Amino acid sequence: MPVVLIDQDSDSDATIVQLSFGDRLGALIDTMNALKHLGLDVAKGTVLTDGPVKQTKFFITRLDTGRKVEDPDMLERIRLTIINNLLKYHPESSERLAMGEAFGIKAPEKKLDVDITTHVHVKEDGPKRSLLCIETADRPGLLVEIIKIMADVNIDVESAEIDTEGLVAKDKFHVSYRGAALTSSLSQVLVNCLRYYLRRPETDIDSY
Repeated sequence: MPVVLIDQDSDSDATIVQLSFGDRLGALIDTMNALKHLGLDVAKGTVLTDGPVKQTKFFITRLDTGRKVEDPDMLERIRLTIINNLLKYHPESSERLAMGEAFGIKAPEKKLDVDITTHVHVKEDGPKRSLLCIETADRPGLLVEIIKIMADVNIDVESAEIDTEGLVAKDKFHVSYRGAALTSSLSQVLVNCLRYYLRRPETDIDSY
């Protein structure tokens, strides 16, 4: 199962990207070069073997500021760049990733039912923020779409963990409204908006 995880919480100075794929990960230098072409600096890279799975972890900062990546458009570009690089050097992963249909040589044989796959809920996470958890069928541009929906209902995103596991996106966002945790009514509005749009990917984002 190919896994791409973008972690904004664990390190205050860098965006952590973790890539796992069987025991044939490799292509470490190629992935680092692909990230540098986005104007990013790989401050540190580690490789950990956990049984049959090899995990590569990158600590990434922006070249122009030396700080972690905050822009959701750039986070999505990082995610797509790494997945595209994975497909390039490991074409056998194509049919296990939703992006295999867009970028790979072989589309997944089984497509997920977006209605069944999509789950959205908000949890309490202290007085000043809430934890938004989203699980849905992966597709290009998904992160940017989610951020836009939240911005349209005036929800602030403080940090995020972006997890792509095969055909499924599993994302977590620490969110707030005017410096406080979301009320139950606002949480329900946000959940309804996201469920409606994510279950109908062909819907215009301005019509939800």
